Amino acid sequence: MSTVSVRYLVDDVDTAIDFYTKHLGFTLETDSSPAFASVTLGNLRLLLSGKTSSGARPMPDGRQPVPGGWNRVQVPVVDLNAEAARLRAAGLRFRNDVVKGVGGSQILLDDPSGNPIELWQPAR
Repeated sequence: MSTVSVRYLVDDVDTAIDFYTKHLGFTLETDSSPAFASVTLGNLRLLLSGKTSSGARPMPDGRQPVPGGWNRVQVPVVDLNAEAARLRAAGLRFRNDVVKGVGGSQILLDDPSGNPIELWQPAR
């Protein structure tokens, strides 16, 4: 199996579809709004689960799955600074500024529900 699926809980499925397809180049695969949609980018299939989806149902102990957190998908980019500037100009929200490490540079972008996406440029 070459496709990897990741589930994100979202506040609004239609808003999430627009965000991922318009700003990050994902392709809409399945639209079962308002409960669920899936979008793809390469071998990544992102499952967007709204409040009425089976993935958002409460756990037996009463805990409720919610958007946000720190686990994230990583989207490689060619020019991180240019990409961050483009997305900021579109009014999108970042959690931090560009961070450089031994493997490259990264910045955390929030989707409309507060789920993080790591934009990453490998070290040259």
